[in-house]
Amino acid sequence: MRRNSKIFIVGHNDSIENSLKKYFQAQGFAHVLSNTQDRINVLDQAKVDSFFKKFKPEYVFLGSLRSGGIAANQKFPAEFIYENAQSQNLVIDAAYRYKVKKLLYFSSSCVYPKQAKQPIQESSLLTGPLELTSEPYAVAKIAGTRICQAYKAQYGFNAIAAIPATLYGPGSDTDIENAHVLGALMAKLHKAKTEGADEVIVWGSGKPRREFLYVDDFVSACLFLMENYEGREHINVGSGYDVTIKQLALMIKKVSGFKGKITFDTTKPDGTMRKLMDNTRMRKLGWKPKVSLEEGIEKTYQWFIRQQ
Repeated sequence: MRRNSKIFIVGHNDSIENSLKKYFQAQGFAHVLSNTQDRINVLDQAKVDSFFKKFKPEYVFLGSLRSGGIAANQKFPAEFIYENAQSQNLVIDAAYRYKVKKLLYFSSSCVYPKQAKQPIQESSLLTGPLELTSEPYAVAKIAGTRICQAYKAQYGFNAIAAIPATLYGPGSDTDIENAHVLGALMAKLHKAKTEGADEVIVWGSGKPRREFLYVDDFVSACLFLMENYEGREHINVGSGYDVTIKQLALMIKKVSGFKGKITFDTTKPDGTMRKLMDNTRMRKLGWKPKVSLEEGIEKTYQWFIRQQ
């Protein structure tokens, strides 16, 4: 990619979209648009076609229109499957027809089977049942991954798919009810601290393990893949280690300064008990993350309190 390359980013005003735009702006890229910040409706085929015909993007970074934690997945299953499937179908097809040089699709670790062998290798896709609490979202992301592979196989379109670990960082969703676990916990613990509460209730047993990747590390992986990977197979992008939800909650508690008690509500669902991905292929290509979970939580919390 050159400084005068035309770049299009699709997201939902999330940390990936915002961090990618921030990077390109800091590096002096002059032609970078995103669907939310530039009000491009990627759910409407006529508007998608009009945009691609007029702007003629050369590189596309394609993320989700809707995502969230267990509560959001249970509350909005129709929006999660429809909006993500519709937008990715339209964007991938338009990118092919308007001769985009390369498209990078962001899938999700929830596409892997609930009982996949750990750490999860790329070959585990579609080898078993999905976790039911995130199934609508996962089905849409599996479809997007396979669409990229189909367009590459049939048309030679240069579309690649990356499967990141759970992402977090400045710009993350911190809605207590709907965000992914790290953002929701951060908001919940900060609220409890400022209100002087003596207890915070966390969904589930605290035993599930999750792998997290700081958003700046994922941005560096995206840029690395755009320059160095053209394989048909999707590729995992992770940190290489995981923690329990209880460990995560205690780490955020320490950073936030909350002094009360954390109680786990075991009547609420845990979701998949473990989702650690095998990062071997990315490391062999020459990429690895730089930001530890402790450092990333501290940076994210400092960003979070500046927004209050």
